[in-house]
Amino acid sequence: MLKNNLLLVRSLIFYAGYFIATILTSLLSMTVFFLLPWRKRFTLYSTWCQLVLFWLRVTCGIRYEIQGMENIPAHPVVVLSTHQSAWETIFLYYAMSPVCPILKKELLKIPFWGWAMSLQKPIAIDRSKPREAGRSLLIQGRARLEEGLSVVIFPEGTRSPAGTIKEFSRGGAKLAVTANFPVLPVIHNAGVCWPAHTIIKQPGVIKVKIGEPLQVAGKTSTEITDAFSAWVEENKAIILGNSLVSVSPP
Repeated sequence: MLKNNLLLVRSLIFYAGYFIATILTSLLSMTVFFLLPWRKRFTLYSTWCQLVLFWLRVTCGIRYEIQGMENIPAHPVVVLSTHQSAWETIFLYYAMSPVCPILKKELLKIPFWGWAMSLQKPIAIDRSKPREAGRSLLIQGRARLEEGLSVVIFPEGTRSPAGTIKEFSRGGAKLAVTANFPVLPVIHNAGVCWPAHTIIKQPGVIKVKIGEPLQVAGKTSTEITDAFSAWVEENKAIILGNSLVSVSPP
């Protein structure tokens, strides 16, 4: 009981700093966004992500180890990642910057945060209309890739409990094939430390693996999705908490 109470207190301290940093960064973004060159705009958001990851380590004792940072290319890609928590969203938007966020339309109405996000060329979709959302992803996603922004997609759709993987949709692969940009596969076990649907964070080390880009030339979306699925299957020991080899420090 004492341990759980301590974890709760540490998690609440994290969220207090998290919300303060988010409001301040959002206000700063809305103030200086149009005065900065476009790449510098995303550097500001990336800095917020780094700050959150640092604060998470200080307050909750959560660190991360990465294998495959050298696989991140200098050009835009469609990032396909497993999905367990909010942690990987923060990490990937930092590691893959500049990144175009994909979010629900209604999130843009959130004071401060939503207003700031609307300045970052997001792909805003209506999940209540799957067909329209799919078209928006293909049209807006291709435009963002051609503008020089990577796109992060979680093909499971919703977060999975740590140690499990849901069926992958083909939306991200369709975008990659349609726009002719490579797919960058990512797997992690973030749900072990940042479980979904609870505010309590567990101290530990989140392990991330980034694979070599999957080329899409001459491939169908089904073939790319199958290739991503096969890669995840080969590396799924990571989401079960097993150790990584040749780990790069964060």
